[in-house]
Amino acid sequence: MGHLLDDAQIAAFDRDGVLAIEGFVGPDALAELRQRADDIVDAWEPTAAATVFTTEDQQRRSNDEFLSSGGRIWCFLEEGAVDAEGHLTRDKSLAVNKIGHAQHDLDDVFERFSYTDDLTGVASDIGLSDAVALQSMYIFKQPGIGGEVSCHQDATFLYTDPLSVTGFWFAVEDATLDNGCLWTAPGRHRDPLRRQFRRRGDNDDGTEFVDLDPTPLPAAPDDLVPLEVPAGTLVVLDGRLPHWSDVNRSPRSRHAYTLHCISAAADYPDWNWLQRGDDMPLRRLDRSDR
Repeated sequence: MGHLLDDAQIAAFDRDGVLAIEGFVGPDALAELRQRADDIVDAWEPTAAATVFTTEDQQRRSNDEFLSSGGRIWCFLEEGAVDAEGHLTRDKSLAVNKIGHAQHDLDDVFERFSYTDDLTGVASDIGLSDAVALQSMYIFKQPGIGGEVSCHQDATFLYTDPLSVTGFWFAVEDATLDNGCLWTAPGRHRDPLRRQFRRRGDNDDGTEFVDLDPTPLPAAPDDLVPLEVPAGTLVVLDGRLPHWSDVNRSPRSRHAYTLHCISAAADYPDWNWLQRGDDMPLRRLDRSDR
């Protein structure tokens, strides 16, 4: 397989920890993925205790739906779409925060989108030649209420030894300042990992953050740089790079799809929040294990 990235792009990723590749995905593939996400939400029936997703209070909010979603397809609600009694305040199509976390292995459309030669080539070019697909999220960033994602490092939530997690973030719609685009801290992927997000035990035992380094993360948005990109762009994110997105206060959604990959050779501790059963092993991005 030939290189997908040129020397300048590889050097930019090494320097900044982030790389945007415009035109990586065509409009037909984006439309198919978006339609499939809409179909999943349409078929989903929220329960009275449906999970609200927020990064602001992850320790308290972690419940069985969240902690068992590593091997499932599940819908998580926006905090701003649920009243004090847990009832939806709007149609569910405008209430879902994201779909996660195993649709790349459990759904044909998401699988075709995720396991491609082009994405395998990008992963290899940045040094992740043995990538396995760990987690997927389809993010809706709903109009008016799409929640803030606090400044974080992906390796906090998907830890390996050595660190290897890499985010592949696809803009399904244009991402702008108005609708909550990504903001990053270029070059700060060389900073230490600040903390780990760990299970305490079984699903019922919840989770906790373990502090590793007292250095504060960059302040959002003052210490970050906005990354406005058109639909079809692939954004590659080093797992230690701090990044953030604001609330979507606009009347337009900001759909995106994220696939997180790790090195097959790295150790993935059993205290990571995201776990799968033995009957659902992780698969290589290049499909060489099929």
